Amino acid sequence: MLRGMYGAAAGMIAQQQRQEMLTNNLANANTPGFKADQASLRAFPNMLIKAMGTTSMPNGQAPTIGELTTGVYLQERMPNFRQGDLMETSNNTDIALLQGVMPQTESGRPGALFYTVENQNGDLRFSRNGNFTIDGAGFLTTSEGHYVLGTNGDRIQVGNEEFRVNEAGFITNDAGAQVAQLNVVYAEDPMLLVKEGNGLLRFEGEGNLPIAVGNEAISYQLQQGFLERSNVDASQTMTEMMNAYRAFETNQRILQAYDQSMEKAVNEIGRIG
Repeated sequence: MLRGMYGAAAGMIAQQQRQEMLTNNLANANTPGFKADQASLRAFPNMLIKAMGTTSMPNGQAPTIGELTTGVYLQERMPNFRQGDLMETSNNTDIALLQGVMPQTESGRPGALFYTVENQNGDLRFSRNGNFTIDGAGFLTTSEGHYVLGTNGDRIQVGNEEFRVNEAGFITNDAGAQVAQLNVVYAEDPMLLVKEGNGLLRFEGEGNLPIAVGNEAISYQLQQGFLERSNVDASQTMTEMMNAYRAFETNQRILQAYDQSMEKAVNEIGRIG
């Protein structure tokens, strides 16, 4: 009976974690470049149950009764790096990254492209949020103030918002001078990127992500005056949230039934005799 309570409690915890993930997805449904998380539920290893203290089997071993499940858990959260829809804003500082042809990977999962940015500690990070702005010194930054980097690894100083970006990422200032080219990198396995918040991703693999600029096997376009929407499907997310809530309630009722059975066992069965 106690094992059943543990299994029901494990199911409640897993569904609560899934609900929190879905709530975060829904909260970022309007965040440019946001990639929705997906949950993977997995069962704990089953236990083999045998009848102890008996020699009914010909070989003298305890007979096998069957298997006992020990509940489920949320194994991992995996971002979905599918391209989001483009939204026109007509703002010069909004630049959408539109993926084209991508190389075939060994895993079968498509790779993904990202901007390179510099966080507050000077570390290299990656992002799909093209909602940029200009700081007081004229540098191109993310909306959170992280510097956007060019192909040479330097910060990009555009001066003011009157700059132009072509499809290849070359930036021309208001005087007509070419100042930099936006750096775009390619992640063959995007699952090696970890979300840090504020639209930033950290690479957990070895070395650095290769530059996609000039790679003939990769095609992409940069669209100034556009933003990539979040790829969260709000209606599907709401449906999944309802399913997670119902699953949580089901496990809760099972746990309450076990609790009532334990109460009856303690208060009533003990009085017999």
